Amino acid sequence: MRAIGGLWRWRRNPLRRATDLAEAWVALVALVLISVAAPVSGCLVGAVAQDALQRSVREQRHTHHLVTATVVRDLGDAPLETDPDTSTMRESRHRVLADWTAPDGTRQHGPTLARLKSPHAGDHFALWTDPRGRITTRPLDSPTATTHAVLAGFGAALLVTGLIEGGRRLVVWHMVRRRYARWDQAWDRAGPDWGKAGTGS
Repeated sequence: MRAIGGLWRWRRNPLRRATDLAEAWVALVALVLISVAAPVSGCLVGAVAQDALQRSVREQRHTHHLVTATVVRDLGDAPLETDPDTSTMRESRHRVLADWTAPDGTRQHGPTLARLKSPHAGDHFALWTDPRGRITTRPLDSPTATTHAVLAGFGAALLVTGLIEGGRRLVVWHMVRRRYARWDQAWDRAGPDWGKAGTGS
């Protein structure tokens, strides 16, 4: 990271300019901010995300129900799809017409995806529904929620680090522009006499 490299300008050097020392101070401030703000923001965001996601886990445990559905017929002309909740398992799911009973006791009928290799009429499979029997996704589990919260915390820490480093670079860029402007002014003053005999005598 360039903020650490900027600290090199602290070294004693007879050619060190005041702007070099200023850049070193900017680098030090940026490094301290990154060391403090990034971990703190990551922990705060992670904690908030963990709380919200675990609350969602508890809610989904009460609103998502696993029921047993029965295949009426295979909708063979429909393309195979992959369940996003089990994509890591690479399990193909067939589209079928099925019957199932909702948690509230009502009978439901409709097309859905079944995790069956070769579905036939009368086959049974598990299906996630809401209390009224409408098909829904598998509920979020606690380990997955924790993983998402950790990733959110890391993302927040990286974002804060990027913002601080971007601010440091912007400040240094303005300082360099001012330095170049002063050089141009110095060259303009020395320019008319540059190379003339007796200059500086």
